[in-house]
Amino acid sequence: MDNLISSLQALTETVLARLQYTAYEELQDFVQERQQLIDELNRLKQHTPFSPSQVEQLQSILQADPLILNRMNQLKMEASDWLQHRGQAKMQRSAYEAAYTPDSFLMDQRK
Repeated sequence: MDNLISSLQALTETVLARLQYTAYEELQDFVQERQQLIDELNRLKQHTPFSPSQVEQLQSILQADPLILNRMNQLKMEASDWLQHRGQAKMQRSAYEAAYTPDSFLMDQRK
């Protein structure tokens, strides 16, 4: 169990060290790997309770969660802004594109 907690702590520290430069793909990999470690810890916890030192280590790891969540929210907002700008550009572009039938023709009348 100590090995899993150490792995979780190392993984968290690695992400924290590069948090401002971390792309969403790296955070996605982090979350998946972290979930595997947590699932394994939960499985082991059913048979053996955590010691006080292990609880303390886990609490220190959890203190990094607000920073990681903040970065995830930043990336979410960036993606949302990008999608919104893309949608606006698409609407503006479609307003200038001619929607016509290629076989049609225009007839003017003389007065």
